[in-house]
Amino acid sequence: MSQELRSSFHEQLDEVRTGIARLGAGVTELVPRVTEILLDGDLEGAEYVIKGDDAYDAKSIEIEEQCFSQIALQAPVASDLRALVSAIKIIADVERSADLCVNICKAARRIYSHDLDSQLRGIIQKCGSQASLLFKEATEAYLNNDGVRAAALQDMDTYLDDLHRQFIQVIFESHAAGKIDLQVAVQLAVVARFYERIGDHAVNVGERTRYIVDGWIPQVPYAESRDDLPEASDIPT
Repeated sequence: MSQELRSSFHEQLDEVRTGIARLGAGVTELVPRVTEILLDGDLEGAEYVIKGDDAYDAKSIEIEEQCFSQIALQAPVASDLRALVSAIKIIADVERSADLCVNICKAARRIYSHDLDSQLRGIIQKCGSQASLLFKEATEAYLNNDGVRAAALQDMDTYLDDLHRQFIQVIFESHAAGKIDLQVAVQLAVVARFYERIGDHAVNVGERTRYIVDGWIPQVPYAESRDDLPEASDIPT
């Protein structure tokens, strides 16, 4: 690859990285937003987020196509190839996290007008805050090629996993006390899973960032993508 072509290639690679970072920053802002939509029963806000997902998907596809184009035209090797292949995978993690935010909005519509007690509201707020923080750190680690920062995400996700378990326990307790009916409990249990999965995607971004930086490969495969969970409306009760 000539010096001129290499310079152009790295400019394209920087554009890809910046585009992905913008998508990641969007998810970072979207998580607390959909959390408030859920807590406030904001139907208008929920509809706005749901309709806006198409534009998010289109941008993800556009950046992904840039990656494929560079692989086909430039035939990169070593670290450059790692960066492009990892970028394609990171795009999927970011885009799927945005989809999970949309799913939270759909759940918010289904439980509209049902009151949530202070304990439930508190744990939902904590899950949203931690998921948003995880995505912020993952995005900034990727943008700055910061392997050390990326490595810290696993411990941060452990805390979100703990919150997920607490959330499920609070749901059981609220239902047993007659504060929420079974259908609301089901919806909230699925929401708890959505937050937990957003954290898993952030960890994936971190691990792929480490792979870009120094070729590090986790001993355990990347967190399984099990986001083809049924919507809570499809779960029989």
